[in-house]
Amino acid sequence: MKKLATLFVLFVALASFKHGDHGYHIGNEAADFKLKNIDGKMVSLADMKDAKGYIVVFTCNHCPFSKKYEDRIIALDKKYKKQGYPVVAINSNDPVVSPEDSYDKMIERAKQKKFSFPYLYDESQTIAKTYGATRTPHVFVLQKNGSVNNVKYIGAIDDNSDDAKAVTAKYVEQAVDALVAGKEVATTTTKAIGCTIKWKAAQ
Repeated sequence: MKKLATLFVLFVALASFKHGDHGYHIGNEAADFKLKNIDGKMVSLADMKDAKGYIVVFTCNHCPFSKKYEDRIIALDKKYKKQGYPVVAINSNDPVVSPEDSYDKMIERAKQKKFSFPYLYDESQTIAKTYGATRTPHVFVLQKNGSVNNVKYIGAIDDNSDDAKAVTAKYVEQAVDALVAGKEVATTTTKAIGCTIKWKAAQ
């Protein structure tokens, strides 16, 4: 019985590790990627040569939380792209599990909302696993240091997913403002609030 209990604990630990707990921590070097954008072109962070960093947002089409944050994500890109920190959105959901998150639906959603940033399809879910993304939306703010991108913030966009007007702490804005000013980020991690990423059934 004791052996079975130990095996169960090990199984739960491995399952958690598999879906995000092994991802990045503050200060880690973030891997670049090359993913398909909604215009059919392959996009990587390195393509944005003038960038000083990136606001990488794991999001999707169907999640109510993602929908509530879409206008705020657009606003982040509008505000910070010109300061060298563009938004890069990534959808890692399995369309078999969540048909609304298919590549074709991504194209429709981006057109409908007039996305001003790349909306990339992480079809293999490799990037979500590598980064440790577990929710939509889930943000990773990166700072570019030469050819290296270091993780400076991980978590939520702000402290109120329901009402943008009731927000009291704008975590991503605070992080990027600090980086632009050459300062340390005060709040480096928060809990991402949103829908779980829809993993492929075989994984």
